[in-house]
Amino acid sequence: MRIPIETFRLDNGLLVTLSEDHTAPIVAVNLWYHVGSANERAGRTGFAHLFEHMLFQGSANVAANEHFELVQRAGGTLNGSTWLDRTNYFETLPSNQLALALWLEADRMGALLPAMTQQKLDTQRDVVKNERRWSVDNQPYGTWWERLPALAYPPDHPFHHSLIGSMEDLTAASLEDVEHFFATFYTPDNAVLSIAGDFDPSEARELVRRHFGPIPRGARKPPLPDMSLPDRFGRWLRATVPDEVMVPRLFLAFRSPVFGSEEYYSASVASAILGVGKSSRLQRVLVREREIASEATGFTFDLSKGADLLVLDVTGRPEVSGDTIEGAVGDLVDDLRTNGVSREEVERAIALVETAFVTSMQSAGERADKLSMFATYFGDPSLINDQVDRYRAVTAEQVTQFARARLGKDNRASLLYVPASAARSGVVETRAAAEVVS
Repeated sequence: MRIPIETFRLDNGLLVTLSEDHTAPIVAVNLWYHVGSANERAGRTGFAHLFEHMLFQGSANVAANEHFELVQRAGGTLNGSTWLDRTNYFETLPSNQLALALWLEADRMGALLPAMTQQKLDTQRDVVKNERRWSVDNQPYGTWWERLPALAYPPDHPFHHSLIGSMEDLTAASLEDVEHFFATFYTPDNAVLSIAGDFDPSEARELVRRHFGPIPRGARKPPLPDMSLPDRFGRWLRATVPDEVMVPRLFLAFRSPVFGSEEYYSASVASAILGVGKSSRLQRVLVREREIASEATGFTFDLSKGADLLVLDVTGRPEVSGDTIEGAVGDLVDDLRTNGVSREEVERAIALVETAFVTSMQSAGERADKLSMFATYFGDPSLINDQVDRYRAVTAEQVTQFARARLGKDNRASLLYVPASAARSGVVETRAAAEVVS
């Protein structure tokens, strides 16, 4: 399938992508800002995520939480999300409500600071702290998505620290910090706006120019430090976390080629062969044949800078030790490296990826999001139309070559959660060089 794409750029630097599709009477608006936790300074971790919450607290012409109320009353849905290298905001509404979504997004991009108050900051700081307590600190395995980057990236790397931030750093955030962060990163020249679905392109262009055109370009944002890393960790990194869980769970990460690079597609296919679908190696061997795991999957972080991560996520069954899970997963990876992959496995994996991609592109919201992603990372939203062909070009030889180069014991990082009760009784963790994390 070929997705229709038009692009233009406003004088203030805002890159706009349009993708017209009259299949359903809905329109999606998606705004990516090229800022994430990687852009945070020391002592202010979690600031990008905190700021995501602040953007829903009103602007010059919109009251606190009114953004939600207006979109929902119009029959739409909305949300935002923060990642290591971007923050995005998105709405999907009936087609005749496009002007509302664009006005709301432009008003908070251009006029957020006049409505910012200490009370709003204090309220949202408490909300984020509660979110951390609920989704991270008191959730089984909930700390994995901050512990794994901390294990896999060096301490001075922008991807090393916590995305949601520490309690101490959240407490230290000031209103002045908020104002500086907004002025630095929430500017039209650091943003991509995508519109997908049922709309008239000429009307959309006029609306975008009217609402976003007057917003001034920002001062140049500070550059990120050098994010380049060696291809491999250099040794097998390990961390063990005794947790209040019933069964062990392993996150085995490999340093992998960055998203969009030629070798990335071989890595993505390798992750699918290992962990996507019921016929993947992890599910076939560990879940069905040996019955030592209840769940198993593989995925990539899809990071476009420095180094990506390929991750295998395996949850063990009761009475199965963490050592057994890690050993079994390691054996499967070693077998893939030694014996390679078959053409049939590669074709199956590519078919799964292609089906998921094509299916997602039928959603206006998903399409707008992917257009924003390619525009933000590479300056070219039309790359979305190359993805199926790039996957189809991957061969069994390329996947095998990737596995032998990147999935060895010198490029593994094991984050293993084990039941705290077993750890206290001294039953688990005989693995050499294991780091036990409290």
